Amino acid sequence: MTDLAGVDEREALDAYSRAVTSVVERLAPSVASLRVMRRVRGGRMPVGAGSGIVLTSDGFLLTSAHVVAPRRSGSVAFVDGREFAFEVVGSDPLSDLAVLRAEARDLVAAELGESEQLRVGQLVVAIGNPNGFAGSVTAGVVSALGRSLPARTRATSRIIDNVIQTDAALNPGNSGGALADGRGGVVGVNTAVAGVGLGLAVPINAATRRIVGALMTEGRVRRAYLGIAGGPRPLPPRARIAAAQETGVEVIEVVDRSPAAGAGLRPEDLIVGIGDQAVTAVDDLQRLMVAELIGRPVEVRLVRRERLLRVQLIPRELTAD
Repeated sequence: MTDLAGVDEREALDAYSRAVTSVVERLAPSVASLRVMRRVRGGRMPVGAGSGIVLTSDGFLLTSAHVVAPRRSGSVAFVDGREFAFEVVGSDPLSDLAVLRAEARDLVAAELGESEQLRVGQLVVAIGNPNGFAGSVTAGVVSALGRSLPARTRATSRIIDNVIQTDAALNPGNSGGALADGRGGVVGVNTAVAGVGLGLAVPINAATRRIVGALMTEGRVRRAYLGIAGGPRPLPPRARIAAAQETGVEVIEVVDRSPAAGAGLRPEDLIVGIGDQAVTAVDDLQRLMVAELIGRPVEVRLVRRERLLRVQLIPRELTAD
């Protein structure tokens, strides 16, 4: 007598295995092992390791900023045995992304996917290359979307938005490696361990594509700066009607001699808009602080004592030092 339940289970496991192995076969040649070096008397010595993802066939790679910071060079190795020197083209600690350039040709570029199309419960595969001769692979599902991850420098802090949480465990050396969907598209850059059996990845979306493009062309990411610390807060009833929204960002602190201070913003003001864009949460404010606003007057809509006000403000460039 045939055990139909057992047959169905084996077929499901086979389908799962085929999906994972297909992703690995497609992406393994595009995931490099990074060895970060430091100059010492008489040469260089390794001081760190991680993984990287090939962006272009002529040697651009993407990795986590914390993997290469504060070093500027090292070596990359691939599963086919090739090894090349690399230099850091640009690093952005506030998104935990960095772009490298290897002295290489004919690399296998990974296909970048879209994290915004992910769904909770979807299959994902985390691929790293801690050793250079064999990839490290774990598989699991997306366990949460829309998580936030704090990123800091000596001078400022920022929240990395829409971080992907997965139960595909991150092995040592997998930071900077690829988080891929079932079709082999890279939807995230593995960045941190969130807890036992949980990992986090910086998403590949429109915002991170702009960051990667800026790092490749300019070596840095320029962001506008207002000079406030804030948090989300519901608007008073009358202000909700005037602003046509339910929440805004409350100004908790105004930095001395900042653009916000010069424009007269005060603690307890509720920011509801920048230019023609609504601001309902802190991530809205961060998303709107693009390089194009630096040095240009912009209208800030805010609620003060239930009155809707409009003030002019000129953002400065955010510095990471």
